Amino acid sequence: MYLPNPLPLHREPLTPEDATLLGTEAAAEVSRFLALRDGGATPLHALPALARELGLGMLHLKDEGQRLGLGSFKALGGAYAVMRLVQEAAEAELGRPVAPDELLSPEISAIAQGLTFACATDGNHGRSVAQGAQLVGASSVIFVHSGVSQGRIDAIASFGARIIRVEGNYDESVAEAARVAEAEGWTVLSDTSWPGYERIPGLVMQGYTALVTEALAQLPEPPTHVFLQAGVGGFAAAVAGHLAVRLGEARPHVTVVEPERAACLLASAQAGRAVKVAEGAATVMAMLECYEPSLSAFRILERVADGFMDLPEDAAPAVMRRLARPLPGDPAVVAGESGGVGLAGVIAVLQDPALAARIGLGAKARVLVINTEGATDPAVYERLTGLAPKAVREGAA
Repeated sequence: MYLPNPLPLHREPLTPEDATLLGTEAAAEVSRFLALRDGGATPLHALPALARELGLGMLHLKDEGQRLGLGSFKALGGAYAVMRLVQEAAEAELGRPVAPDELLSPEISAIAQGLTFACATDGNHGRSVAQGAQLVGASSVIFVHSGVSQGRIDAIASFGARIIRVEGNYDESVAEAARVAEAEGWTVLSDTSWPGYERIPGLVMQGYTALVTEALAQLPEPPTHVFLQAGVGGFAAAVAGHLAVRLGEARPHVTVVEPERAACLLASAQAGRAVKVAEGAATVMAMLECYEPSLSAFRILERVADGFMDLPEDAAPAVMRRLARPLPGDPAVVAGESGGVGLAGVIAVLQDPALAARIGLGAKARVLVINTEGATDPAVYERLTGLAPKAVREGAA
């Protein structure tokens, strides 16, 4: 299903607070913090052969599967928020400004040792929080629900995190993390927001603007269309919101793509307010299995998203295989089960010529999609594609 944005605030400017949160000055601040970590910009791949096959002018894919050794765009948000919160704690204790490059000093590390950050995760956000905490010397406690694979749990634990398992789904693990953290005096570092809790998820979203800054510098021309996968919506809101601030009226047409088994943003757009959808069978798009949107993300997306759509279960493995075995001239890309969902949305729209024409998705379109994750669980990747991630990367698939 494809729903053009029906909300009354569609194409209205962001609120001043959100425009500041996702603006150019904030993105520059993110870059200063991320410079403390190894790794530069992730690749932007041109896919000319696939663009020709699909009838598009240009198709580019930003590959976050190579982000900071964590294999996901989430490496940007959680760790950045940890660093910002440690900076603020140090400034409060020392009574002076603390520059980003001081965060790794013994003086600031001693302060960080007294801090514990807690969050719930589908896998990637918790890994980012754990890595950020380890970097600055803080502690982390990560709550994982029953759908998180053992491979992803092991990857989080490798950064020194304490793991707490929660029976139930992602939303239930979010509630449990908040409950336990309050009792223990820990800082909740969630990537979803609720009434009275928006600032820290805002910092997480702010961290994601780094990939937009990189993509706009790498692209030959700004995109006309962007397809963004969504769970609670923080990633989609950050990317679409920053594009709206940077490009103004020239911003691209933005489509938010979700699994049909967990399409909480699509349902919220239909209802005209943030709503929770009923839990059913688990979706293969594991990182997008969220049943209630982030309030701050929905507030942004109701203004800057031009359409909302959902996808059937078979769309994700199909696009994973398509990226792994590309057309001649295109690079092979390792996309996890949620990573290629934006591209799957492009392909689904093009299967409806009337819809594609209505949103201008054709021979003049310059399309940007983002591979939000690589094979963050290699066993799951191999089960869904029949291919080993290493073989795909080495061109032997």
